[in-house]
Amino acid sequence: MRSYALASALAAVSVVHAGPTATEKELPRRADPLPTVTASGNAFWAGDNRFYIRGIDYQPGGSSANTDPLADTTVCNRDIQKFQELGVNTVRVYSVDNSANHDECMQALNDAGIYLVLDVNNPSYSINRDEPAPSYNDVYLQSVFATIDTFAKYTNTLAFFSGNEVINDQPGSVKAAPYVKATTRDMRQYIGSQGYRRIPVGYSAADVSQNRMQTANYFNCGTDDERSDFFAFNDYSWCSPSSFEQSGWNQKVENFTGYGLPIFLSEWGCITNGRDFEELSALMSDQMTSVYSGGLMYEYSREGNSFGIVELSGSSDSVREDPDFSKLESALSKYPAPTGDGGFTSTTSAVACPTVDGIWDIDEWGPSALPAIPEGAVKYMTDGAGAGPGLKGDGSQNAGGTSTGTAAPGSGSVTATASDHSASGRPAPPMDMSIFVLSGIVALFTLAGTLLL
Repeated sequence: MRSYALASALAAVSVVHAGPTATEKELPRRADPLPTVTASGNAFWAGDNRFYIRGIDYQPGGSSANTDPLADTTVCNRDIQKFQELGVNTVRVYSVDNSANHDECMQALNDAGIYLVLDVNNPSYSINRDEPAPSYNDVYLQSVFATIDTFAKYTNTLAFFSGNEVINDQPGSVKAAPYVKATTRDMRQYIGSQGYRRIPVGYSAADVSQNRMQTANYFNCGTDDERSDFFAFNDYSWCSPSSFEQSGWNQKVENFTGYGLPIFLSEWGCITNGRDFEELSALMSDQMTSVYSGGLMYEYSREGNSFGIVELSGSSDSVREDPDFSKLESALSKYPAPTGDGGFTSTTSAVACPTVDGIWDIDEWGPSALPAIPEGAVKYMTDGAGAGPGLKGDGSQNAGGTSTGTAAPGSGSVTATASDHSASGRPAPPMDMSIFVLSGIVALFTLAGTLLL
């Protein structure tokens, strides 16, 4: 009887050890979720470690294609392999479909150790710099909030952009500033009201010398609910051969010293005289790390503007590397992310709002007033945004439901939380069964030994 019991126990052990059969497909093992990135003082942090953006701008097909590279697994998996070869840790995507599923591509980015900085606008749902008031409406905000809902669940969503170069070198474009800042305020309030983790929200500015500092200060003035979590700008002033001083980057570091929020370059990479990517020699050095937190090289794919470092062929697997690809790969390897805290500033405070003048002329809003959130969008704070309209929606400009008043200071603060979304929301990875296998083996041999007594 004992011999039979022992045989049964050993048979059970063999069952425990059995692997997948020829017809079973073993699920691929996935990497643990990346640590979330937070903004504190004038720097970004991944856990207790200073985080520097060492990234690339990514929108295959360009803005005119109006497609979502993170909803097409063939496209994203093809390109993520190249991102890994380069050694980047962040990609910026300018337009996504907020009605699509992004789990696979976001997981693939996570597995590659790559974060996402995401623009929440697209050509159909955005602030119109020429007519900003009617374009800031509840239909627009519903799309913005739906994009947040779609990506807030991923731990490798690093940050959201509320706008990109809405304010530019055209004098009248500054009149759009209050509406972009109001959108930033609304996004931050929505994130808090939905109980999401504090995903940083900021603005990607054009590098216009006439209004660069006014724009930066505008997004960091006012009450805490009105201030951005960071400021970024697109900078092509370092054109090789150049240097920290020759490019004028030393002056920008001086100007932004004491600004109090994380700053990074949302686009960089002048092509005037060819590129050697020596900008990284300054960005990753103590010349800049006390003020800047890295940047995103523009751009991955060549879209008819000579900036890209690869040439793509639609959604096929074909990727042809241009010479600049290996140059960027070498530069990223030559200039690694610094260790330590980089001389960051731990405290942060609002700056004075820029004075209204002939350059910074924002009409009736004055230095600091902002439009109130459109009445039709207030319900989203508690009810959620619902399904996103995607890239094929009817669009939001002139859709009605505009702001009808001036916001009271502090009105963008979180007053109620709809539900707890603080967990990552990422689909659970395949469970590691090894601990159960080991426990089962130990228990069975214990049983066998007992039966032999």
